[in-house]
Amino acid sequence: MIGLARLHVDDELDVILARIQNDLFDVGADLCTPIVENPKYPPLRLAEGKTVELEQEIDRFNADIPSLRSFILPAGNAAATHLHHARTVTRRAERIIAQLQQEQDISQLVLEYMNRLSDLLFVLARHANNQGKDDVLWVPGK
Repeated sequence: MIGLARLHVDDELDVILARIQNDLFDVGADLCTPIVENPKYPPLRLAEGKTVELEQEIDRFNADIPSLRSFILPAGNAAATHLHHARTVTRRAERIIAQLQQEQDISQLVLEYMNRLSDLLFVLARHANNQGKDDVLWVPGK
């Protein structure tokens, strides 16, 4: 879904999303390699600073977006809609990883990264919707 969103975003967001796609391969490698003491080969793990990078991007893009007073619908222009879709897929993956954590010892960094990634995708969707000006608000009972 992030690859699809990249088809509709500007160059600035494309660079961020390309980095995230690469990070997600690290997440996959991290998840498929059990945590064991003294492994024969050092496993690829998600780097610690990756969640901080996401948080910095959230702060940067959220600075110019007005606060929400209502829920918003996953709509707007094509870029925003695809970013919202990517966010929901990311949130679903986060829930699956949280369930996996109940059964296996996995890196807490992976779960934190996925949580912050879904938040970033939400902020980027609002940014893509003209800094939130073109967000489609939910109207209860409509």
